[in-house]
Amino acid sequence: MLSPRQTLTSLVAGLLLPSMAAVAAGKCERLVVTGSPDAPPYLWRDPQDPKRLMGANADLLKDAASQMGVKVELLFAGKRSQALEEVRTGRMDLLVDTPLNASELETLDFIHPPIAQNEIMVWTRAGHAQPFNSLADLNGHSGAISEKTRVTSAFESAIKEHLTLEKQPNLTQALQKLMLGQVEFVLAGRYAGMALTQALGMSGDLQAQPLPVDKPGLYLALSFNSACNDPWLRGQLAKKMTELAASGRSSEAVARNLALWKAQLQQPASTPNQ
Repeated sequence: MLSPRQTLTSLVAGLLLPSMAAVAAGKCERLVVTGSPDAPPYLWRDPQDPKRLMGANADLLKDAASQMGVKVELLFAGKRSQALEEVRTGRMDLLVDTPLNASELETLDFIHPPIAQNEIMVWTRAGHAQPFNSLADLNGHSGAISEKTRVTSAFESAIKEHLTLEKQPNLTQALQKLMLGQVEFVLAGRYAGMALTQALGMSGDLQAQPLPVDKPGLYLALSFNSACNDPWLRGQLAKKMTELAASGRSSEAVARNLALWKAQLQQPASTPNQ
């Protein structure tokens, strides 16, 4: 015969089980995701289907979501600022490649750790003798950066304080200025610079210095206004990002998508504009 305590425990369990089942049944089944359309190899617009985005971050998120039983739709929402606005308002659920920004903490839940890290390198002409391994080394030298290159807020503040950089509309134009000797260095992502110098036939003339000067993380950021924003989803995404950071799959996805992007750039109809 059950004691009064055991009876009470059974009753409580019986009341909790249906509610727990309801929570599980009501979990998010589909995420509408967007991000920057010009951040290869992490994310860019699919030339075969311009309504969609592709890239390493897209592959990694889809893989994680599949394991969670959640469908992902990665859609083009316009330029970076427009994508942010779509997620901020809740019209779309998630950003897949955003830097950690204190000004967005009131509207977005950033999932830790980041899905990827982008190494910002100092690109110079081949044979450049001056060591360019730190911000101090760059002080007093002419440089350029693409308006599309994202850095950490701390590094951006340091740039404004210590360097005078020419901002170019895209990386192609920044690298061309370097090639012509109009600037001494360009700040650009390791992989974007690597692919673009090869596509432009500059890989023998331009090189990255050995050490990155900045390593901005690219985060998943879930809208406060998303109907999918609940503890279960945030916890599952954080778990998957932690597993990803320890697995080495991020490097594999970057290498695969870097090769894919380079192949697209080298197609005759393609004009690099990163």
